[in-house]
Amino acid sequence: MKAAPAKKPSIRIAVVESDPLRFVGFRALFDSETDFELASAALPDIGALQNIDLILLGNRSGQNLFDVMAGLKATRPDLRVIVTGSGMDEETILKAIASGAKGYVDEAASANEFVQAIRVVHKASVWAPRRVLSMFIERVSAAPGPIFPAGRVTFTDREKEVLEMLVAGQSNKEIGAPLGIRERTVKAHVAKLMRKVGVHNRIALSVHAITHSLVSPHRRVGRSFRNPESSPVITRL
Repeated sequence: MKAAPAKKPSIRIAVVESDPLRFVGFRALFDSETDFELASAALPDIGALQNIDLILLGNRSGQNLFDVMAGLKATRPDLRVIVTGSGMDEETILKAIASGAKGYVDEAASANEFVQAIRVVHKASVWAPRRVLSMFIERVSAAPGPIFPAGRVTFTDREKEVLEMLVAGQSNKEIGAPLGIRERTVKAHVAKLMRKVGVHNRIALSVHAITHSLVSPHRRVGRSFRNPESSPVITRL
């Protein structure tokens, strides 16, 4: 007898929406994704939902998105949050990501884009429109002084290896395997790199490495920058 194919681990998603019809819409949208498990949740309940992997957070009028993000991160700092909404401007999306969101998807996006965003964020990456990352790069390039410390920091050989692979868009697991180190060791190296550079997330670290020529030229174009202009940007986080 042939062994049954291994079942994909479920991605457990909490939909936080003020409009109950949006939850019904998401269930219909993801009907063909057999590994998605959806649950409707209210914000006060999130802290108790220990079995949730990811949150789809509706950005509706009447609530301060950044206050909500701060509350979520304080309660469950490990949670991955994708903000959904309509017509959010680049500044607000960037601020949401800086506040801890791992992605933004416009509510008018296709089912395929929503599915892709969830899978990317679930794998510890960030999903955002290309225009948002472009704006961030331009801002950093135009005025690096106030954002990054003066002077050129020095890295160990191992830190350089980790940095080059991070800029190339590789996850902690993908970085650790060829280097023969554990994921937690990779995380420790990344945390130390961020402290040395003076940034607080991997996007800023990658941008700093590119704009300050800290990585080899062949490493500067990772998966984050190879997408067509119309596609969202995918950056490992």
